[in-house]
Amino acid sequence: MNVEYEEFNSIEEVFLYMACVATPMKNILPINSYKGYICSIIPLSHSEKETYLMIYTKGTLENGILEFDVNTKTYKKVESIERSDKNYFVIMSPKRNTIADAAIEKL
Repeated sequence: MNVEYEEFNSIEEVFLYMACVATPMKNILPINSYKGYICSIIPLSHSEKETYLMIYTKGTLENGILEFDVNTKTYKKVESIERSDKNYFVIMSPKRNTIADAAIEKL
């Protein structure tokens, strides 16, 4: 397994990046809060030698839904997904994530 990395200074920068690379019409994206990192792991290839991109910053977030406004680069916790002009991130804290573990080990 090969892992490439993009490190950011803040959670807002990670959210902005993820909002920009999301496929059109997809405004709900998963983010992991795992072992002191806020991250998303994106598969880059489906060949024999799998390659992943880990987008990350250091920090933690509570599980739940966050609404992110690209224009102001701010986020807030919300109870439901309501607006099509906002990006939403579902924050999850997996008990174990073997891909993230391997990526973190290589950092």
